[in-house]
Amino acid sequence: MATKTKPLTEAEILKMPKADYMNAAQRRFFRDRLLELQRQLRENADVTTEHLRELSFAPDPADRATQEEEHALELRTRDRERKLLKKIDGALERIEDGSYGYCEETGEPIGLQRLLARPTATLSIEAQERREMKQKLYGE
Repeated sequence: MATKTKPLTEAEILKMPKADYMNAAQRRFFRDRLLELQRQLRENADVTTEHLRELSFAPDPADRATQEEEHALELRTRDRERKLLKKIDGALERIEDGSYGYCEETGEPIGLQRLLARPTATLSIEAQERREMKQKLYGE
């Protein structure tokens, strides 16, 4: 009978030697984290859908305006989450193909700290800073 290993903690991930970067345990850790985030975002979308279905008509124009503004804010939030879901799908694909954790521009490791903060990151901090500087300078 196979025994299930206990999931690693952030502290355990960070204590691993650099030579172990993106080993199977680390990939499993980030895969689990991404799947949990994906589950939460989909749950939020379901709640929003249900909330919008229950939309009630407010006879008072001020109440109606407030209600419409709240719904607009909720929809903008869900739109950002929808975009994040696409990034999560991409990150999960990179875990499967073995490219997760490596900068798409330089091929260098992105780094565990950055991935813990932003598990969907595709660029190292240096590459991200270069991209942002270029966008700022050239408006791209």
